[in-house]
Amino acid sequence: MCGISGIIKRDNSTVDFQQIKNMNDSIRHRGPDGEGFFMGDNFAFGHRRLSILDLSEDGSQPMEYQSENIIVFNGEVYNYIELREELKKEGYTFNTHTDTEVLLAAYDFWGEKCVERFNGMWSFVLFDKKQNKLFASRDRFGVKPFYYVLNEEVFAFGSEIRQLIPFLKETKANRQVLLDYLIIGIEEYTNDTFFQNILKLEQGSNLVYDLSTHEYKISEFYSLKISEKHKSISEKKAVDLYENQLNESVTLRMRSDVEVGVCLSGGLDSSSITALSSQFLRNLSNDKIKAIHAKVDEKQIDESNFAIKVAEHTDSELILVQPKIDDFISSIDEVIQTQEEPFGSPSIILQHFVLKEARKRKCLVMLDGQGGDETLLGYERYYPAFLLKKKGLKRIKEFINSSKNSKLSKTELIKYFVYFTNYKQRIKYLKKRNNFIKNSVLTNFDSPILKELTSKYKDIDQLQKLEIKKTQLPHLLKYEDKNSMANSVETRLPFLDYRCVELAISLPNEYKIKEGWTKNVLRKAIDSHLPKEVVWRKDKLGFNAPEKKWLEAHKLEMKTTINNSELLNEIINKNNFNFESLDLRTQWRLFNIAKWEQIFNVKW
Repeated sequence: MCGISGIIKRDNSTVDFQQIKNMNDSIRHRGPDGEGFFMGDNFAFGHRRLSILDLSEDGSQPMEYQSENIIVFNGEVYNYIELREELKKEGYTFNTHTDTEVLLAAYDFWGEKCVERFNGMWSFVLFDKKQNKLFASRDRFGVKPFYYVLNEEVFAFGSEIRQLIPFLKETKANRQVLLDYLIIGIEEYTNDTFFQNILKLEQGSNLVYDLSTHEYKISEFYSLKISEKHKSISEKKAVDLYENQLNESVTLRMRSDVEVGVCLSGGLDSSSITALSSQFLRNLSNDKIKAIHAKVDEKQIDESNFAIKVAEHTDSELILVQPKIDDFISSIDEVIQTQEEPFGSPSIILQHFVLKEARKRKCLVMLDGQGGDETLLGYERYYPAFLLKKKGLKRIKEFINSSKNSKLSKTELIKYFVYFTNYKQRIKYLKKRNNFIKNSVLTNFDSPILKELTSKYKDIDQLQKLEIKKTQLPHLLKYEDKNSMANSVETRLPFLDYRCVELAISLPNEYKIKEGWTKNVLRKAIDSHLPKEVVWRKDKLGFNAPEKKWLEAHKLEMKTTINNSELLNEIINKNNFNFESLDLRTQWRLFNIAKWEQIFNVKW
């Protein structure tokens, strides 16, 4: 797990070493264990290393293979052992115990199609000397980031936005992205970033750059497809298949030359990963896995009681962190700088404390439960799309069960139907709620992504794919990558093994939501591994911080920061603006935008 940097000079001049070094230095946190550079004729690579596999100098990058290809690589190919054995049979020899060398050999043998054989998370750029081209790739679901800037002078890429800001003529906000965040609360749904002219390589895509002609091409190598072969299997078969696949995914992600721990919220997903990883470690070495939990001092959202029960049941070593209001306030600037773009809620700051503790405890690899909700229909907002597939009495029965076995009342469930399935109604409500925005901005505001999301509620399969690719999973992955790497920790996500994802979305929806229980398949698969009160919880809380207390304590600073924002002054109608009347999330978004503007000197 590392950070990568790169500059291509489009006029074929030589890259100034100090320029690539500055890019690399800005992401030292992603790789505190070493750095390396490669200077080509008209391009340069930089690399920061976080040692996870093969801790010796053999794992240093940029890595050269047979004097033909050179790579900078961020991520992990978990099935590298199996691939290495396959390549050995083809005559390949290996000098290290790294997945990086296996990746290079795989490219040598399979060419660009090598990425189709990888099970893992990655963002890499490989220099092919023979063809004088760069081959870049980003993993199937975009767990690892790949940002780039293209202008008349350079094509520059990196693991973080901060590396690319120096290549911009001016630092301006992307207005559509910013307004979608402020008004709707949607982000990371596009290849654009909050910064105008800084882009992302789409997940599941390759980029090939010809160093002679300076032409480049982006192509998709992975598209999430629903398999029909699992649509007719029995529920028991579905549960068994999923349990075996998830267990194999966890086992693969336990491969490490440093200690592996787990982020434990107390919810079903992280508890499942804790149970399976704890069992694996106990069988391997009789050690206890370290499970880190963020306890909050707000009874309604505190899940520490569930985390304690999970730790006791799985014989894990539970580590509690409990950040106070002062900790939150003192960390705001740091986390906004870490995230580089405005983010959804203060819960991201809570996540920061969990990963900070992981580094302190020397757990340099942490497993987490991201992806369970999106792949197994875990959110209550999936109910409308699920129920629309039902007809007559079945719809009524499932409607009653959905209310009975979730935290939603029947009235709330009906409101979900009206809100999530009607674009005009939804945009009307959002504009009314955000009536403090200038008419010149609000009147013409339209959101193509919200239209797409609303339309997909008529087809739950398409909705699920959209949430995985655009509207839900990407921003969670971004938060996790930025928070973990800021603390020099690698996170791994077993639910996002592509085989788990493909199986989950291909199973009958009636097995994923059954009798009102979301994630029914996972509940039954993990039932024998966890306490019943954890497996069959109705009160899905998510990963929540005590926002009300935290933001109330910081209210004066928030108001001052918002009032002093030149960027928000272009958006807000001061005559119609009352901070106190806004809901907490809107207050946070406005403050987050103003702080982001301040830290990165962004203009409207």
